[in-house]
Amino acid sequence: MKKYLIVVLTILLIVVVGITIYFVTGDNSKVETPVKLTKVNVNEVTRSVFYAPQYVAIAKGFMEEEGLKVELTTGQGADKVMTAVLAGQSDIGFAGPEAAIYVYNEGKEDYCEVFAQVTKKDGAFLVSREKTDKFNWQDLKGKTVIPGRKGGVPYMTFEYVLKQNGLTPGVDVMLDDSIKFDLMAGAFSNGTADYVTLFEPTATMTEEAGKGYVVASVGENAGEIPYTAYFAKKSYIEKNQDIIQKFTNAIYKGQKWVETHTMKEVAEEIKDFFPDTDVELLARVLQSYKNINAWKTEPLMTESSYNLLQTVMETAGELVKKAPFNKVVNNTYAEKAVR
Repeated sequence: MKKYLIVVLTILLIVVVGITIYFVTGDNSKVETPVKLTKVNVNEVTRSVFYAPQYVAIAKGFMEEEGLKVELTTGQGADKVMTAVLAGQSDIGFAGPEAAIYVYNEGKEDYCEVFAQVTKKDGAFLVSREKTDKFNWQDLKGKTVIPGRKGGVPYMTFEYVLKQNGLTPGVDVMLDDSIKFDLMAGAFSNGTADYVTLFEPTATMTEEAGKGYVVASVGENAGEIPYTAYFAKKSYIEKNQDIIQKFTNAIYKGQKWVETHTMKEVAEEIKDFFPDTDVELLARVLQSYKNINAWKTEPLMTESSYNLLQTVMETAGELVKKAPFNKVVNNTYAEKAVR
């Protein structure tokens, strides 16, 4: 009996030693060490299919490839996004560049710099209460439109399009700017105004609910304008150049992926950001944005489009003096990402 126990114990000892030796000296090449990701707080102006390249950059793991973990919050308005960035509650803001121009013109020493652009067209679609077979901008005469917050790019771009079509805001067309951005669709559905400007997928969802009809693209009529871009405080960029570069690299990867894939494939990738919208509908509204050439294929902002933005702001009476391109826009990181 003793001999039997000795044999069993010896075998067990050999097994334990063998396992220990394997894990100490064996081939552990397949055991991956978890990569520590740097958290970046990003505040987006609203949740919209319009920002597909951003969602692709997150969903496809391009941010993680760059060693970043994005914490995404939705500010519901460029003014709110900028407030969060200036207060240090968010590291990076994603909204209209007009917010950065306003802050620069206020004379703040630690103003915000725009370092990457995503969209180059207005992303809003005009939704009518009445069905229109062939919409004409003159149809808006004597009507009321909900265009967003006065001073924001959606409002100013819409005003610009009205003027380009011979309509005077406040005279020919009444603009109701009393309704908050995230409440516009609900107010329109409940009977307020004759028209509303909505981003996708909200515009198409409003149509599918039988509450209105999409009749025109504001962006298609306004021309190329730096509509949505990333910005951060100068101090943050200077202290975190590596993070800004990696973030821009990931966004560029997202832009290229969207450019080279079908809208159905893009829809599949971003569907988790829109849990209440089916993939077929997402693909349709993505195609609407692709049709008007809404997305940048690289994150660089051009001086000509920046100047057009300031012209739109001047035309709207919202810009007292122009802000220098080379002060507000920092293309350093976008240029390196593209190279």
